[in-house]
Amino acid sequence: MTEEQASLYRKEGIKKRILLVDDDREIIESMRAALEASGYEILIARDGNQGLALAERESPDLVILDMMMPKRSGILVIERLRRTRPVPIRIIMITANEGNRHKAYAELLGVDDYLRKPFPMDRLLESVNRLLAQGAT
Repeated sequence: MTEEQASLYRKEGIKKRILLVDDDREIIESMRAALEASGYEILIARDGNQGLALAERESPDLVILDMMMPKRSGILVIERLRRTRPVPIRIIMITANEGNRHKAYAELLGVDDYLRKPFPMDRLLESVNRLLAQGAT
């Protein structure tokens, strides 16, 4: 998001909403702090089922989703979101998984970005800003 877009959102009281789905409390809190400081509204889910329910109920502008979680993996969440939403939601997948097979499948499902943990927070913010700016055009 450019500073001009951010300024417009602030003037109009519009905040982009981001759903964070991860079972690691420290990662959630780090991402939340950085994203809230950048002016985003944050929703949090601690497992895949909770994330899917929040995504369906709240229609966030972007989902940041861990691949490996309890109850339902990030891959299963993406599969369901892609089947049930008429307009695809923007998704950034984050994972500690080093395998290229998982990355290839996530890309096949249409993730917008794929970050391997640990990642620099500025890399995440760049991706979020870019994807949300694309969605605003």
